[in-house]
Amino acid sequence: AFAGDPRFSFILLDKNVGKRKAQIAAIRSSSGDLVLNVDSDTTLASDVVTKLALKMQDPAVGAAMGQLTASNRSDTWLTRLIDMEYWLACNEERAAQARFGAVMCCCGPCAMYRRTALLLLLDQYETQLFRGKPSDFGEDRHLTILMLKAGLRTEYVPDAIAATVVPDRLGPYLRQQLRWARSTFRDTFLALRLLPSLDRYLTLDVVGQNLGPLLLALSVLAGLAQFALTATVPWSAVLMIAAMTILRCSVVAFRAGQLRFLGFSLHTFINVFSTPL
Repeated sequence: AFAGDPRFSFILLDKNVGKRKAQIAAIRSSSGDLVLNVDSDTTLASDVVTKLALKMQDPAVGAAMGQLTASNRSDTWLTRLIDMEYWLACNEERAAQARFGAVMCCCGPCAMYRRTALLLLLDQYETQLFRGKPSDFGEDRHLTILMLKAGLRTEYVPDAIAATVVPDRLGPYLRQQLRWARSTFRDTFLALRLLPSLDRYLTLDVVGQNLGPLLLALSVLAGLAQFALTATVPWSAVLMIAAMTILRCSVVAFRAGQLRFLGFSLHTFINVFSTPL
């Protein structure tokens, strides 16, 4: 539909080279002050570009992301839970980080970058290795960390809404979460030397994001071992996890003004049974 429109330029690569190299090809061919990254399964609200660009008027801001929702929220029980998970990730985690000028991961479905900063960082971005091989995951988090290392702020714009397709089956969802978890743990080491230059809250946040899943996995494994060895249910751990879940979901339901977030308690079962994996 836009092939003949002079405002658009399409780059057709010879083969599928992955997201990172496709991004780099587009960035190096671009000429504008700002670059907007949008995943292929994402639909933007009509005012997203305007709202993100307003945030980028501050030259100290290197990147800004919008709020994500699930475009297929009503499909299954899982897509409903993921939609709530995205709300929490955006309006709790990213919003809190943005108060200190350092969103730790500007999500791929809707992220705007300053082109001059991108050009300075592209070589580092392109040559990232994982276990001696070119990295093929965690692009969004790594690019965000590079922006922060360059001394730029990263921001969150809650009223720039982007709707993206989320997994509607448990298998693809768990594979996605595993891929994201690998990125989080790997790039935490990259960010360790960066943390002293940021607010102390962000150090606490990064430590919590990495220790939380590990402690939950340890609790689950210890509970399973207790049940296997003594045939007794670890009620203290079960009640503690249940209490924390109910408290968190109640607070979110109150903040969002939506009772549906009480149902997010069901997501705890996914976390409990997937963390040992």
